[in-house]
Amino acid sequence: MSDQVTPTTLPTDLWTSIDDLWRWLDANRAHGDREGLLLRILKLSEEVGEVAQAVIGATGQNPRKGTTQTWEDVQSELCDVVITALVALRTLTPDAREVLAEHLGRVWERSVGSGPVS
Repeated sequence: MSDQVTPTTLPTDLWTSIDDLWRWLDANRAHGDREGLLLRILKLSEEVGEVAQAVIGATGQNPRKGTTQTWEDVQSELCDVVITALVALRTLTPDAREVLAEHLGRVWERSVGSGPVS
């Protein structure tokens, strides 16, 4: 049996996937309680650093290395940031879906919902 994920085996709902990842991480965590929570949140900083590294690699900003990554690599790293943030949010609250929806609504209202900038 293969461990490879195919589109037919991946849950179609974002939050089902996040809950599955959260359960898997919780079952396999090296640290529990507050320390585990803090480490899970700190993981986000690591992922953001990988985005920066991918951008530097995609733009060839390191003259010693040249162009080492693609914009597809940057996209992948950004996805890792989003997933890591959602799992961290789910770790903080079982109501992660509602918390995100409410927060997104507030952000939307004070930006897009406020009309055009004059």
